[in-house]
Amino acid sequence: MLCSSDKNESVESHQGASFSFTLSCTQAFLFLESFFGVLTPENCCWVQARRMGSAVLSELGTEILVPVCAVVGIAFSLIQWFLVSRVKLTAERHAPGGANKNAYNDYLIEEEEGLNDHSVVAKCADIQCAISEGATSFLFTEYQYVGMFMVAFAILIFLFLGSVEGFSTKSQPCTYDKEKTCKPALATAIFSTVSFLLGAFTSVVSGFLGMKIATYANARTTLEARKGVGKAFITAFRSGAVMGFLLAANGLLVLYIAINLFKLYYGEDWEGLFESITGYGLGGSSMALFGRVGGGIYTKAADVGADLVGKVERNIPEDDPRNPAVIADNVGDNVGDIAGMGSDLFGSYAESSCAALVVASISSFGINHEFTSMLYPLLISSVGILVCLITTLFATDFFEIKAVKEIEPALKKQLIISTILMTVGIAIVTWIGLPSSFTIYNFGTQKVVKNWQLFLCVAVGLWAGLIIGFITEYYTSNAYSPVQDVADSCRTGAATNVIFGLALGYKSVIIPIFAIAVSIFVSFSFAAMYGIAVAALGMLSTIATGLAIDAYGPISDNAGGIAEMAGMSHRIRERTDALDAAGNTTAAIGKGFAIGSAALVSLALFGAFVSRASISTVDVLTPKVFIGLIVGAMLPYWFSAMTMKSVGSAALKMVEEVRRQFNTIPGLMEGHSKPDYATCVKISTDASIKEMIPPGALVMLTPLIVGTFFGVETLSGVLAGSLVSGVQIAISASNTGGAWDNAKKYIEAGASEHARTLGPKGSEPHKAAVIGDTIGDPLKDTSGPSLNILIKLMAVESLVFAPFFATHGGLLFKIF
Repeated sequence: MLCSSDKNESVESHQGASFSFTLSCTQAFLFLESFFGVLTPENCCWVQARRMGSAVLSELGTEILVPVCAVVGIAFSLIQWFLVSRVKLTAERHAPGGANKNAYNDYLIEEEEGLNDHSVVAKCADIQCAISEGATSFLFTEYQYVGMFMVAFAILIFLFLGSVEGFSTKSQPCTYDKEKTCKPALATAIFSTVSFLLGAFTSVVSGFLGMKIATYANARTTLEARKGVGKAFITAFRSGAVMGFLLAANGLLVLYIAINLFKLYYGEDWEGLFESITGYGLGGSSMALFGRVGGGIYTKAADVGADLVGKVERNIPEDDPRNPAVIADNVGDNVGDIAGMGSDLFGSYAESSCAALVVASISSFGINHEFTSMLYPLLISSVGILVCLITTLFATDFFEIKAVKEIEPALKKQLIISTILMTVGIAIVTWIGLPSSFTIYNFGTQKVVKNWQLFLCVAVGLWAGLIIGFITEYYTSNAYSPVQDVADSCRTGAATNVIFGLALGYKSVIIPIFAIAVSIFVSFSFAAMYGIAVAALGMLSTIATGLAIDAYGPISDNAGGIAEMAGMSHRIRERTDALDAAGNTTAAIGKGFAIGSAALVSLALFGAFVSRASISTVDVLTPKVFIGLIVGAMLPYWFSAMTMKSVGSAALKMVEEVRRQFNTIPGLMEGHSKPDYATCVKISTDASIKEMIPPGALVMLTPLIVGTFFGVETLSGVLAGSLVSGVQIAISASNTGGAWDNAKKYIEAGASEHARTLGPKGSEPHKAAVIGDTIGDPLKDTSGPSLNILIKLMAVESLVFAPFFATHGGLLFKIF
């Protein structure tokens, strides 16, 4: 765009700013002008204007870009779902003389020697229906119980926050600028409650949709495996992409709509507006906690019961239809690894966005009411959706998987491509969405920050996530020496396998912690707590791709189970096993991402809490803080003990039931009789619903009790302690369990000479590997993943209740 010195040629924008340009500009430039905003006559060029502190992207441009990207994400997910739905689960022929040349209406089934296609398809459809019904039934039951808890907690939020000013409806001085007037505390109570319920509902929908998509796709992946591993891979990955893009887009769109609706009431009071929005993150993580814990207990109770009796005692294959726990095991993959994981990552996204928005609202963005710069976190997520869309096409359209060995590299390329493209995307968003210089709130002072420094904050989080992912892969993939060493230790029995696995988990913590530490140092040095919040967002910016890869694993696992139960050939099971093995590694990578982002999110929320609670310093030498620190460090151990014992108790009942059926049902082992699947499903459901309440109550009630009775200083110690110890345990537990799982699969696959010396299935080393895998199941799928929710949830809950704790907290110290 050309510049002009004639001020009479300037045009007013919708924001009231103006800029000068020559009247010879084309209509295309006029459109760009309206989208990117206009410049002042005093600064004829964009660069000159940015030196004065205005963003290139206008408020109108932001209002268009964010929802459009979200809608594009939803549309893309629907297209992927349509492509998956073209794989038919019916074997109906067309009437003779029909218009379609194909006898089977393009339903992708290849004739196979010794198998009746119609019966195989019918069996796959029946098994898929049973898995879907079991998963739906469990989630509805879980949501009924959790729904009551959420309503009670919402009432608690309203009562606690409303009581800060005695339920007064009068305006009050702002927290960070006493000269300004803000909306009453009662408004914060009402809108925080609404945003909490909105976040909880969005989290539930995210998890439920993910489960329905996974159960829709599992049998279709099985049938596609008959045409080759490439077709099956595309079906499983597209199904995962449906979940990934729906969740990312829905989370972004709902948050954007909530901000704009709340703004109608709050007007110029952005401090109160974005303080109320934090309830969105609290609601999302609250539901994620119960989804992860409940789903994790369900899936691992069934898995442990099926493995111990089926594989070890009865020496039958995994997912054998004679095993009474096999349906419950496959249901568990969907309610734990899909629904729970979806809610978990949605919670991380919501919390990191809320943490960044809270800090930005009391920085120059909020003080000067710069809407585009204020929504910088949402712009990152918007561009992330577009980047992930392009990345997905590399796996589904641009390159074709032709061999088993190409599966895992294709999934890893997704992470690399998305990270590289997102780095460029972040640079563009930072340039158009931020002024060249601005200030960020830093514990009572305003820190001057350059836009390139904020770019580095986001980028360092993004690349730290990739590093954590690949280190996780190194320690959990059977292609590398750590897992192969664990497998080799099975020669001398289960005990040495357990010792090697635990050592591997502890060692795997080292590099991820350094990566997180570097991210924290760089981000805080450049942009204080806001830098840490956007670093977490950087790590989560490719959430659509991460979720697609994560969901791919359980879908492939289910596909293998369905192939086994439907009596399909060994060749088909080999293909689904190859898909599943790659999925196991990428699932571990996904857990690494989730834990790393949780650490950054928790720290950002902690910083926002300290600011909101008006704590000047957190001094660990102060007794109030130190007792909180040591108690907080203990909480992840208490929480892990509860979840591990819950899995053990539920598994005990499952083992007893599976043994009972094998011993009492005539002809079950011979395949002449059918097992009672429903009883095993009921055991898992009842146990998980009952056992998820105590760990959930521990996490939800701890900040309330500590903040109310011991005050904000002790609570700050609890948050710091739980963060420091929780991250270490979560990484260790997830990687130990993942290594044991893949050590078992390494022996079963027999792909190398070393692996063949340890096998085959049923050998003593294999039995030792199965025991290790069974021990690792609750570590990697229940305790480990749930811990990252613990550290986030306690921090965001403390932030939401900070006004109450600052005003009325510390009752015991006040009395004594």
